[in-house]
Amino acid sequence: MTILVVGASGATGSKLVEQLLSKNHQVKAIVRSPEKLPESWKTNKNLQIIAASVLDLSDAEMSNIVKDCDAVASCLGHNLTFKGIYGQPRKLVTDATKRLCHAIKSNNRPKPTKFVLMNTTGNSNRDLNEPISFAQKCVIGLLRLLLPPHVDNEKAADYLRTQIGQNNHAIEWVAVRPDGLINEEVVTAYEIHPSPTRSAIFNAGKVSRINVAHFMASLMDDDTLWTQWKG
Repeated sequence: MTILVVGASGATGSKLVEQLLSKNHQVKAIVRSPEKLPESWKTNKNLQIIAASVLDLSDAEMSNIVKDCDAVASCLGHNLTFKGIYGQPRKLVTDATKRLCHAIKSNNRPKPTKFVLMNTTGNSNRDLNEPISFAQKCVIGLLRLLLPPHVDNEKAADYLRTQIGQNNHAIEWVAVRPDGLINEEVVTAYEIHPSPTRSAIFNAGKVSRINVAHFMASLMDDDTLWTQWKG
């Protein structure tokens, strides 16, 4: 498979690239600062590094990048600095998701392209009417007012849920909502649930970035797993 990863130089995105390369996929990685990447990436014949900011690419450039991609994964996020949280672009994840989906649709590929969005357990799936306590609803409401990245994550997933939907001929999608992220060196046993099993605010769990990357990679190259979780 040929797979595009945006946010490839991030803490989870880099793990995803490594997982995909270990499975011998052809990987395209859009990164703003290629000079910071591992030397092993620069010499890997299965990896094409595209030096760019995803929002600065023209529509034609974006369409050309995704035209041969069987899957696209977004691991974009905001840096946890004042500028990263409150500066521009405030809708990085949402705008990138929209532009990538537009580019995918413009190519009219004969089969749907898989789109995997790394999201957050703090975002509810309104299609499932997930139970949320009143206290958590209050905190989430404050987060929407105070933390633009949370709104960005919500709107990106909502775009896939409401605008791409469940029966789009060009795109099938999965939004992966990991709990609190930690660093580990190897993949360990993990469980996947359709909805949070604990409060994302008051009883958050932990999951390693490499496990999240392993699941995202598995989604893209395991059709049975994809069928189980798409949409």
